[in-house]
Amino acid sequence: MSAVVPPIGRRVRWVYGFGSVAYGVKDNGFSFLLMIFYSQVLGLSPALAGLALFLALIFDAVSDPLVGFWSDSTRSRWGRRHPFMYFSALPVAVCYYFLWSPPIDISNETHLFFWLLGSTIGVRFLITLYEIPSTSLVAELTADYDDRTRLLGYRYMFGWYGGLTMHFLAFAVFLADSEAFPSGVLDPSGYSTYGLVAAIMIFLSIVISSAGLHDRIPHLHQVQVRKPRPLKQVASDLRDTLSNRNFLALFFAAVVSAVATGVSTNFNLYINTYFWEFRSADIQWITASLFVSAVVAMFLAPVMTARWDKKKSAMIVYAVAMVWFAMPVTMRLLGFWPGNDSTLLLPLMVFHQSAEVTMLVIFGIVQSSMLADIVEENELRYGRREEGLFFAARTFALKATSGVGTLLAGIILQVIQFPRGVAPGEVPAEALFKLGVIYGPVLAVLFLTALIGISFYRITRRDHADNLDIIARRESELDVQDALAHTDSIPGLPAVHPPELPDLGR
Repeated sequence: MSAVVPPIGRRVRWVYGFGSVAYGVKDNGFSFLLMIFYSQVLGLSPALAGLALFLALIFDAVSDPLVGFWSDSTRSRWGRRHPFMYFSALPVAVCYYFLWSPPIDISNETHLFFWLLGSTIGVRFLITLYEIPSTSLVAELTADYDDRTRLLGYRYMFGWYGGLTMHFLAFAVFLADSEAFPSGVLDPSGYSTYGLVAAIMIFLSIVISSAGLHDRIPHLHQVQVRKPRPLKQVASDLRDTLSNRNFLALFFAAVVSAVATGVSTNFNLYINTYFWEFRSADIQWITASLFVSAVVAMFLAPVMTARWDKKKSAMIVYAVAMVWFAMPVTMRLLGFWPGNDSTLLLPLMVFHQSAEVTMLVIFGIVQSSMLADIVEENELRYGRREEGLFFAARTFALKATSGVGTLLAGIILQVIQFPRGVAPGEVPAEALFKLGVIYGPVLAVLFLTALIGISFYRITRRDHADNLDIIARRESELDVQDALAHTDSIPGLPAVHPPELPDLGR
């Protein structure tokens, strides 16, 4: 790493942020379209679809930390992160396309199940090769407590913009209502076109962001000594890092809130299509409003963390989400929400869902910024910078959005015997009632659990500043030791034996 790190300019913020378009496109498709495509359009049992996505998540539980550890330990002329970022671009785009265009006999449910399982594992692993190294750069691009939140604000804004752009195109163009398909989300041909355009966006996002940050490589942290470590030592290092109490509190809260988000987003299309009976044109208005949500969150998150610190800001948003997410469905069941024939319904849901997304983006920004601050605490304790390993856990939590959340959504749909392949207005009232009754309490309990978990996070603004100061003093003293030790090699000078230094961070 260069001794002098150039400041973060506007170009770096925008290029770093643009890289999240790839994950945003992938995650939006997994969260909103994948379940309904395979279960309602292709005819796969919702329980089997949920199982396939859950099994892929188990694979991620192993691959994510390994990729993070691998990236942290890599030494190359392109640094620790860029080799993975460049490599992933083409394979993940190709794999994502074929997820939506299965070249198999879809009438065979067994074949369809294994195709979904294999394709999902492929997409998840390949996006991991990009997302973990790319996101990890935030802890290397800047050490400033507030600037990390601002930088992540750009990343989350672009991530949501990428996902929302494809979401808007899906309902406005690829899955638009037609005479053949009055409910466009049931049109199988539209999903293939969607997959092609989404794959191109993923490829361009990865390549442009990686190349745009290439000139920062000399200023990023490098692995100074590349020496093999026994497998036992690697396992010990992983255990030490992942047992950090602040990390465990944040990881627990992130996973639980991601599951809650997964349940909400997987039910979103079911709720909009069958509960509110919105058509694709109505959903376009909701989607368009969400573009504003991402910008609001990008500016609001740094303001909140500057005023209340990161932990308190996260707890406030969790508390509001606990009530807000389930409010419309619950109030409809109680008879206090406009009916489906009311002109007030769509404007109310536009406002409600845009506020939901604002909270979701703030979740991501603040949680990731809190995670970046753990990097220095871990470096102080063990002398290793392991951004990749920590952000691998964060990526795993995000994937739980479409893994555990999707599994839970699939089980709920199976339990209430929600019919497959039916048009809006044809779903039995009993099934809709059961959907609403389960939906609200599940979300409230999950967000409450996340709030309790994050209350155990302990790093404050002051703690972070102290960690940076101790690390700086340690590095300065080590430089002095190194300089004194090298006097042995200068002819005519007596050997100097530097004194032992106290362990400042223990």
